[in-house]
This record gives sequence, structure tokens and C-alpha cells, in this order.
Amino acid sequence: MPLADTLKRADAGGLRSEVTLDRKALWCAQTPQMFRHQLLRTALEQSLSNGVQFTDEAAAVEALGHRPAWWHGSSRNLKITHREDLLLAEALLRSAGGK
Repeated sequence: MPLADTLKRADAGGLRSEVTLDRKALWCAQTPQMFRHQLLRTALEQSLSNGVQFTDEAAAVEALGHRPAWWHGSSRNLKITHREDLLLAEALLRSAGGK
């Protein structure tokens, strides 16, 4: 998804804004992400053997030198990362008639 939020980079102390990033070229990655099985397996195995952690599968594939393509997603595809995300998803499901 194209980034809607304004992104700031913090200073070294993490207490003040150092710069506002241009969001025109920034995107939010959604899940699921799809790759050919062997490519993804190689990427994840290499990241494990190098002791590198990635926040998503695409980053692991990028580390192999690939440039994954992307597709426009939907803001309704919520990413559950933090407790607040789960609470938001539950509220949306309740408002849509879920239990």
C-alpha cells in the first residue's frame, strides 16, 4: 500500500525529529507475501545462517539480490503486529456483525 503516514527519522538519542522522509517512494508491506518455495527457503536459510533477522519475507529475498514485484493491496487487510492492532481488528469485526 502507498504510505499514508508522514515518516520521521529520529536523532541518535531517539528523542527529537531529525528529518521528515519523502513518502512518495515509500510503501507499506502487507502479508501474505508470495514467493516461489525454493527461493523463499534459500532466503530464509541464508538469513538464519548469517544471524540476520528480517521483518518480512520480501526483505530476506531482497538480501539475495532480488527485487520483488508488488501489487496494490487493501487497507482492509489489517496487519496484526501490536496488541492495539488486534483490538482494532476485533472492533471492526464486531461492527460488521461478527461476534
